[in-house]
Amino acid sequence: MAALASKRRSALTVALVVAAVVSGCAQRPKPMYHWEGYQRQLYEHFKADSSNPAEQLQILETQAEKARATGATLPPGYRAHLAMVYLRLGRDDDARRALEAEKASFPESAQYMSFILKRMQASAQ
Repeated sequence: MAALASKRRSALTVALVVAAVVSGCAQRPKPMYHWEGYQRQLYEHFKADSSNPAEQLQILETQAEKARATGATLPPGYRAHLAMVYLRLGRDDDARRALEAEKASFPESAQYMSFILKRMQASAQ
C-alpha cells in the first residue's frame, strides 16, 4: 500500500512538473520593438504615394505615444519614416529632430541619417 501511494505521489509530482514546464514554454516573449501598424503605414506611404500625409502622421504619432505609454521601443526606421512624413508636410524642424532621434536610437544608422541631414541642410540654403 505504501509503495502504491508513493508511486502515485511521484506520478503526480512528475505530471505537475511537466505541466509547469509546458505552460512556461507556451508564453510568448515580449517583442523587442513596438511594431503595431508600422508595416501597414510603410506600405501606405509607398503605395503610389496616394496616402494622406496628415492622416499618416496622426497614426504614426498615436502609435509612438502607445509605445511610450507601455515602455516599448520604437522599431528601427520608425523615426526616419516619421521624418519623411514631416518633410512631406513642410515641417523641416520636426523632420530634423526625428532624424537625430533615429541616429541616437540606432547608431548603426548614423552615417545614413547624417547624409540625409546634410542633404536637407544643403537644399535649405
